[in-house]
Amino acid sequence: MSHRSPLRPFVLSLAMVLALTGCAANGPTASVTEPAPDTHGEIAGAEELAEPALGLTSIDAQGQVSHLDLLDETTVELGAVRAPRAVHSDGRYLFAIDETGVSVVDSGVWTWDHVDHFHYYRAEARVLGDVEGAGAATVATSNSSTTGGTGVFFPESGDAVLLDTEALSKGRLVESFRLSREPGPGMVVPAGSFAAVAAGDEVTLHTADGATTGEPVACEAAAGTLTTRVGAIIGCQDGALLIHVEDERPVVERIPYPDGVNAPRATTFANREGRLRVAALAGDAGIWMLDTRARTWTLLPVPEPVVQVTAVDDADANVLALTPDGRVLVLDGETGAIRAASVPLVGASLAAGDPVTLVADQQRAYLNGPAEGRLWEIDFADNSRLAREFETASAPVFFAETGR
Repeated sequence: MSHRSPLRPFVLSLAMVLALTGCAANGPTASVTEPAPDTHGEIAGAEELAEPALGLTSIDAQGQVSHLDLLDETTVELGAVRAPRAVHSDGRYLFAIDETGVSVVDSGVWTWDHVDHFHYYRAEARVLGDVEGAGAATVATSNSSTTGGTGVFFPESGDAVLLDTEALSKGRLVESFRLSREPGPGMVVPAGSFAAVAAGDEVTLHTADGATTGEPVACEAAAGTLTTRVGAIIGCQDGALLIHVEDERPVVERIPYPDGVNAPRATTFANREGRLRVAALAGDAGIWMLDTRARTWTLLPVPEPVVQVTAVDDADANVLALTPDGRVLVLDGETGAIRAASVPLVGASLAAGDPVTLVADQQRAYLNGPAEGRLWEIDFADNSRLAREFETASAPVFFAETGR
């Protein structure tokens, strides 16, 4: 049965600070004081944990930020940011966006991907400050929460900004570059130590200091971006661009939509953090599945209308989808068949036009209902079972699963 837990202020737990196996040193793990030559995502003052410190970091309509620890179900208030129009997250940082800038929140918990295993860390959670700009920005992040860059594009001014992610991890907002483009839609997409700037139907490549490298690449009406284990993708009218780094140089590959398949293009991509395959709505025609390793698109049929999708990209090829009446469907990623469905959860929020977010990790999915004043944890592998239900003191208009 579902479990309701009120969100109450708390001090972040310091439990579970244990020794790691694998590439970690033997013996108890102390606080990090200096980065090692191979830092494994460590920063000064961070503590290495034996398992991920997963949480739900949420922002309400007034900009109040709170963090729910999913281990002990306690919460802490982190402060206030601008009242957001949208929120983007990379699993550690939250970027609260309005018409005049972006507020940056560090949840203080993250996972460092070491390819064949992972490291887990916790540091101080805090509001870092603001990046000023004109127009509701598009924010793009990489898979690293301690290195590389974070891209911010302001549509009204055309300012293309790359933030230094290493500086973010030390509590500082540092702009690696701020370039001027024509006002309008656009994005800054980090790729390793480089960044791609999409604006005006083309993509240009830049080093971390803003210098142009390589030739521009055509991308009509760029919309949607995500970083996978293979590289960063940018949605274009005719398919997607895949940007990755080879021999310390950025490489751009075009992945066109398949011939003879007539469906609306993908404009918003979602998946389990860093995985190879991503999902996107294809209008009423189904779901686009993009495999960044195989460089292929597949149009997945769906038995009923859906309004939001995300690819779990696990051994069972699960795809999660949200229906207009607020149910969570577990779909077969190969056939589109329904494997399981929850009861209606966020129908009132969807009917009111509230921002509803569905995110997934390897085992659970999380869903917010601003109108319902709830956050849900769903065990999608167990017949879409409601594992836990959290009643919130204020409506969680935006949230992110952090620590993953």
